[in-house]
Amino acid sequence: MTTRVAIVTGAGSGIGEAIATTLSERGLHVVVTDVDLAAAQRVASAIGGEAMHLDVTNADACTDAANSVVASHGRLDVWVSNAGISKMQSFLDVSADDLKRTMSVNTHGVFFCGQAAARAMIELGRGGAIVNTASMAAKQGGVPFLSDYIASKFAVLGLTQAMAYELAPHGIRVNCVCPGFVATSMQDRELIWEAELRASTPDDVRAGYVKATPLARLETADDVAKVVAFLVSDDAAFLTGEAISINGGAYMD
Repeated sequence: MTTRVAIVTGAGSGIGEAIATTLSERGLHVVVTDVDLAAAQRVASAIGGEAMHLDVTNADACTDAANSVVASHGRLDVWVSNAGISKMQSFLDVSADDLKRTMSVNTHGVFFCGQAAARAMIELGRGGAIVNTASMAAKQGGVPFLSDYIASKFAVLGLTQAMAYELAPHGIRVNCVCPGFVATSMQDRELIWEAELRASTPDDVRAGYVKATPLARLETADDVAKVVAFLVSDDAAFLTGEAISINGGAYMD
């Protein structure tokens, strides 16, 4: 196969679906992976890609996914580690199980996927591009009711830099994107949680998100996907180890 091949995790909905769709529109063959296989199949069918079940917390499954794609297509050019979860609650209410689950998906999953992608790319000897989905919350702690999520995403930012440094000699570039207030089903859940924690309403919380964003609208999943498409393109050939903020100015660094 001469077409570039990409794996996107957590691509059954939200940001991952937008990334998979955009990469497909730009000529890549996309393997849509998700813990929800039916969701992955829906997206894959819509974009002409293929679907695969993947639990990113399982290191062996990540390796198997990379190896399977290489066996089928003879290449693996792009890996986007997008799968993630959140749960809003007070710092003092975060249980040990909550913390373990958040770190397992958001941090360990990125680590395992990065290892699987890098090993396959090194074996192929063609280099490649890896993009990790972090968050605006990877650069600041001043985000309410998301302490475990913040910890997991700060870790993704640091891991991205470590991966970029070690994998550069192999021609593998590693960057991360840091979205802000993205209008997705995850945000819909967070609006309800935050409204309850603030004794407010989801509409008022949403209005607060817009007010905090200088560009005066909620971010879309497509806003993120377009930056990911840039990062895996030749236009970003000399860009690695970066954490690109995509938040409409809600946090500037």
